Amino acid sequence: MKCKAASPILSDTSTGVPLSLARIVLVALVIVVQAGLTGPLKAREYHVSVEGSNAYDGTRERPLRTISAAAERARPGDVVIVHEGTYRERIDPPRGGTSDQQRIVYRAAQNARVVIKGSEVVEDWQQVEGNVWKARVPNRLFGETNPYRQDLQGHWFYPDGRDHHTGAVYVDGTWLREAATRQDVFEADKEAGLWYARAKEEHTVIWARVGDNPLQAQVEINVRPAVFYPDQSGIDYITVRGFTMRHAAAQWAPPTSEQVGLIGTHWSKGWVIEDNVISHSRSTCVTLGKYEDSLGEEESAAGYNRTIDHALENGWSRENIGHHVVRNNEISHCGQAGIVGSMGGAFSRIEANVIHDIYQRRAFGGAELAGIKLHGAIDTVIKDNHIYRAFQGVWLDWMSQGTRMTGNLLHENDRLDLFSEVNHGPYLIDNNLFLSDLALVDMSQGGAFAHNLFGGDIQQEPETTRVTPFHEAHSTRIAGRTHIDGGDNRFYNNIFVDPADLDIYDDVERPVHTGGNVFVDGATPMERAPNPIVADDVASGLELLRKGGALHLQFRGAPAWTQGRQRTLITTEVLGRAEVTDLPYEQPDGSALRIDADYRGQIRDAGDPFPGPFSLPTIEEGLVIVWPK
Repeated sequence: MKCKAASPILSDTSTGVPLSLARIVLVALVIVVQAGLTGPLKAREYHVSVEGSNAYDGTRERPLRTISAAAERARPGDVVIVHEGTYRERIDPPRGGTSDQQRIVYRAAQNARVVIKGSEVVEDWQQVEGNVWKARVPNRLFGETNPYRQDLQGHWFYPDGRDHHTGAVYVDGTWLREAATRQDVFEADKEAGLWYARAKEEHTVIWARVGDNPLQAQVEINVRPAVFYPDQSGIDYITVRGFTMRHAAAQWAPPTSEQVGLIGTHWSKGWVIEDNVISHSRSTCVTLGKYEDSLGEEESAAGYNRTIDHALENGWSRENIGHHVVRNNEISHCGQAGIVGSMGGAFSRIEANVIHDIYQRRAFGGAELAGIKLHGAIDTVIKDNHIYRAFQGVWLDWMSQGTRMTGNLLHENDRLDLFSEVNHGPYLIDNNLFLSDLALVDMSQGGAFAHNLFGGDIQQEPETTRVTPFHEAHSTRIAGRTHIDGGDNRFYNNIFVDPADLDIYDDVERPVHTGGNVFVDGATPMERAPNPIVADDVASGLELLRKGGALHLQFRGAPAWTQGRQRTLITTEVLGRAEVTDLPYEQPDGSALRIDADYRGQIRDAGDPFPGPFSLPTIEEGLVIVWPK
């Protein structure tokens, strides 16, 4: 409760007559009381334990039983401490904090392993034949939505001619595949690890083909659409720290609709999601996304442009939305994306996460398939992440303006490492290791690429059929819309290893600026590039090696790459301004950029920076530890 404090007036303002002593004392008393009401309340800790009870008061001695019960009680400034154990619930926080200093914190107790699951255990299995078993599950277990009746669906989802559901089955932690038909589960030549479900009026029957007796294993099934996700939008300033969160029956999360993930921020501001293990969502693990748009725009560029206009009417601004931090998490086994966000991830930081095994089943198709997939990543920083086996590593789609992707390691991604789609710049890609077969697909303009190592192919193409927005500096306000002619890029101080050829930019519409790049193993520079180093006499031996729990990059450089070359340190001044937006390349707060640190944070020689992501390469050994950093 907040009250407007009374002014300490010692005379009657209407007459100028001094107040009596009694009235002075009364005024002083009111001031003191109101100051107490408007001042910060003392933060409270709520404890949760599997041995607790929701009838208790939440003290350490009398803990609550569920995290949800603590969420109902928590107020800005409070901390919810969850003790060792497994909690099967969906946390729907009814309120958030009021500022970065007055947030609501949910955290695991020190040294405790706290697991939160959107699944339930099913024990009543009956053998049908061979290794095929079935269970009859009462539908009351599912609440409002039965995941075995709910189809995966939404814009840009391609079912590949069959039904897919949001349910899932896990046997001792192993994620089984959904069969297309019941008969598939019974066929002898089919693999183990299949399930099929049929939802009836009162119960749902699940058939599962498993290698071992499910009565001797722990079998879990998806029950809840999320693990930690607010039903209401605008639940701000929440911290979620130190949990293992698994098993969500999450729906497909397109950019035009509400994006529900295993954990998600739901069109809010100021969340911190850190130090968690997040895995096994039917669709997306982490959503920094959109609210539900009842206008139901169609699946098209025109429809998404209207979706953006609606979002602006619904509070999409630097003041209201985004500013999230997602860091130090391990995110894996997500059917659609590791992290996804349509506009709700603007002004955010995604850093030091390990993201792997994303969209590895290939049972269906669609857009939005990546380790990180963001629309509208305005002034968002993607830093120091390790992304592998993610189908597509990072997909920056529409309105990546002021975005910076720096210090990331990407490899073994099935399709590509970075897809930049219909952005107008300025955006900056620096100090990254792109080591998959396809390193970059560039369908944008206005990008700056500095001190990267490109170990895979590069593809470039314009996009003249779609018109997409660009914005005022450091803002969601739209300054204009146009198509992608292609070009207007900067490539400075990078290393290109065959087949990473830069001559694909020879004939682009807008000028491309280059300098200080090195081309090895037969990689080809642009025809009009000024003085590139083409090091045909050096075999790089590029390879990523696993040694003793660490990843080492094998790569041989040469001292001659710096001697007498006098490369320029890359700064805001050097990069200039993006042509379409007429904006400089700068920090999210508007300050100048200076790329004087390398992939590992070591300071570069400002007078002659070494090309690529390392300032002091171990040239003699040709081996650099790249993860952990």
